Amino acid sequence: MLADPTRMRMLWLLCADEYDVASLSAAVGVARPAVSQHLAKLRLAGLVSLRRDGRHTRYSARGGHVRRLLAEALSAAEHHLHGLPDHD
Repeated sequence: MLADPTRMRMLWLLCADEYDVASLSAAVGVARPAVSQHLAKLRLAGLVSLRRDGRHTRYSARGGHVRRLLAEALSAAEHHLHGLPDHD
């Protein structure tokens, strides 16, 4: 799920705040249908949750585990890019 750069950007934003499809689409610069498809996959994987707000649906990252998972994935990529040693 985290191999796609668009999903990574979306999840990064969703870790900090709630978004509806339109505002998330504008934030990542991707068409709404594509954002909806990515959100569906992230929901299926249990990484994103939704909250209904009248006629709007708001999405957010699903808790601290997801935030830490994303932070670790980005940290591992940074270590790899800069040739830094892994740590346990």
